[in-house]
Amino acid sequence: MIPTTQRVEANTPDAINRQTGQQARETFSRYADASPQQIDQRLRELDREWNTERIIETEAPLTVALGAVLGLVHDRRWFALSATAAGMLLLHNLQGWYPLLPVLRRLGVRSQNEIEQERSALRALRSGHATRH
Repeated sequence: MIPTTQRVEANTPDAINRQTGQQARETFSRYADASPQQIDQRLRELDREWNTERIIETEAPLTVALGAVLGLVHDRRWFALSATAAGMLLLHNLQGWYPLLPVLRRLGVRSQNEIEQERSALRALRSGHATRH
């Protein structure tokens, strides 16, 4: 079984994982000579970044609600949208796979694990700046 912290990457094509890793290395290089204030600014940006889980946890209930409303006011067949979205969310929670995950990843949405790796690297850089001064 895949650890929860690695489910997104495990369910993402290798090419996209490599691209995400390359972007992380480029970000790290960009901040290697940054001031502690610039690093702090980037850390604040990371605090606001939406990860794959947050997007899925927002999209799925909205889709369930949309299907329910449309089923109530327009046509009962819309309830199938709610059922499908709920099933997809259950599948994601049990296996880590989600039908929209490849789309999110191609759009550059990162996992919480990837964001935390950047955060840790930036904190190490900031700490290194503090010891040099």
